[in-house]
Amino acid sequence: MKKLIQFKHIVKEFDGKLVLKGIDLDIYENEFVTLLGPSGCGKTTLLRILGGFLTPSEGQVIFDGEDIKNLPPYKREVNTVFQKYALFPHMNVYQNIAFGLKIKKEPKDIIEQKVMRMLKLVNLEDYAERNVTELSGGQQQRIAIARALVNEPSVLLLDEPLGALDLKLRKEMQRELKKIQQEVGITFIYVTHDQEEALTMSDKIVVMKDGEIQQVGTPTDIYNEPVNRYVANFIGESNIVDGMMLGDKEVVFEDKKFDCVDVGFEPRQKVDVVIRPEDLDIVPREEGKLKGVVKSVVFKGVHYEMMVETRKGTSITVKMKVSEDRPVFNEAANEKISANDFYLDVEDVAELDEATIVARADAQAWNPDTDEFVSIKEIVYSIEPKIGKYPVTFTTKAGTSITVNMIVKEQNRVTSREYNEEIYAMNFFKKADEIHESMALETDLKTWANASAWSLEDESEVEITSVQYDFDPETVTTGLYDVTFATEGYEYKVVSTDLYHEGDEVGLTFAPEDIHIMEKEG
Repeated sequence: MKKLIQFKHIVKEFDGKLVLKGIDLDIYENEFVTLLGPSGCGKTTLLRILGGFLTPSEGQVIFDGEDIKNLPPYKREVNTVFQKYALFPHMNVYQNIAFGLKIKKEPKDIIEQKVMRMLKLVNLEDYAERNVTELSGGQQQRIAIARALVNEPSVLLLDEPLGALDLKLRKEMQRELKKIQQEVGITFIYVTHDQEEALTMSDKIVVMKDGEIQQVGTPTDIYNEPVNRYVANFIGESNIVDGMMLGDKEVVFEDKKFDCVDVGFEPRQKVDVVIRPEDLDIVPREEGKLKGVVKSVVFKGVHYEMMVETRKGTSITVKMKVSEDRPVFNEAANEKISANDFYLDVEDVAELDEATIVARADAQAWNPDTDEFVSIKEIVYSIEPKIGKYPVTFTTKAGTSITVNMIVKEQNRVTSREYNEEIYAMNFFKKADEIHESMALETDLKTWANASAWSLEDESEVEITSVQYDFDPETVTTGLYDVTFATEGYEYKVVSTDLYHEGDEVGLTFAPEDIHIMEKEG
């Protein structure tokens, strides 16, 4: 096929923000190409640059061997169909389609031939004299396409043209658009955020994110061989789990070794493992490569979507006591001082020092007029390595002081022999303002609770992937709240025509070719 369009390092900047970050893309004659991505990814901007409605900040737009970057829209061999069809309400169907030809001063008989051909193409031959405002959304959309095609462009640009239609009509128009494109034999460039539209109609899909192209390929390539987690999640539905390559065609995930078909990775390289829901089969538990429990079942008309949990992860729940911030005010010295009660493991008493006490109590003193910190000069405490409550007093040089409690308890940990790991966290005290002002609450909760997890095999760190809490961070008030930390659990979405029920113990199986391995992003 002949290369028709080349985007060469297209950069577009709006008000100092990069919307397109160096796009390189080739489009060929007679292709149906879809620019796919979420709102704000730059797909419509790229389309408008090709249509001549925007000029790139950098780069070239090569059309049939010529750079058209500075060519006005009316001189380009492209026409655009927008989501809002922009039909002329005071004209009938025939007049709308013929408008561009009349502007070009085509002969009347030629206009009639071309318009009637377009009406036949979009299956609206009996609607030539109808007012466009009397027609359905689908019919108006076909008229907009006919009006664009009648000018015989080399390329038709379609900017989310089906977005305003209901689901049933949208699916019908997807088939119609593909049929029209095949019949007229020109290049269609289609913009959408709907992955199903892209998979249904396209010869080539360009997946975009944040002004950059993530992957270019056929619908089959994009679906079966996504290059990263973003593409895998955006195109269809995916089960993605952490894995490690042992060597060519061997991968480990969920602490088990499986055969796959992927090669070229480094030994022990960490990877993302993708298995599509339709590639997983539910079998009797003893026959499964993975074993799990059905957690949910949703009927989808012709099949069931089920979530099967193969691993819960190891979890621990602690208490967070939220109190009001009531600092002590020394009016004579114009100082304030505050601190929290705090918990301490009995095993940590022997290694306790003043820096740890200040940090755990979040002790601080300051000048209320300037908010400048004041040094805490003295910390007085007496503690024994046994369970109990011990006072600690913080005092500044000027004599401003506050007393709080160190609460010594047994270490709070949970051991999972099933997963061969341990998780630890401790109860803690916080002020409501500290929670309101937190910029990364889950990270702060882990820090405040000193939460950690590790493998019992080699004491290596195990990531805590879940932090759950029973309060609204924006409106939390004084009280006692649960915070739960957990290591990674695994759930798989499975598509099946066979019905299973919540609580059923099942097995999951899959073939080596059903596993797709991706490099981890970053």
